[in-house]
Amino acid sequence: MKATIYHNPACGTSRKTLEILQHEGADVTIVEYLKTPPSREELQRLYERCGIAPRQGLRDKEALAKDLDLIDGAVSEDAILDAMMENPILIQRPIVETEKGVRVCRPQETVREIL
Repeated sequence: MKATIYHNPACGTSRKTLEILQHEGADVTIVEYLKTPPSREELQRLYERCGIAPRQGLRDKEALAKDLDLIDGAVSEDAILDAMMENPILIQRPIVETEKGVRVCRPQETVREIL
């Protein structure tokens, strides 16, 4: 099975999700999204395939999300995507895509739903 993980190696949940993929024998493409962020269109496609809105893919524990008034403010989904494009740290991780679907894998065991 092929899988793509939008990964942050500094994140424990992301590392554990990658370990699950490797343990299950997936052919994994690793995208370090902080170095190589997905395009706006790609991120939107991933969220649509996951069945969530960009707001649900926002890393709301990141201080920058609050500083930009993305959590409590009446901000559009487009504005959230724009903020994610400018600041990829705001993208909740890890995102995993397989032929069975896309999941934001928090907790990491969520990845098993698409294996």
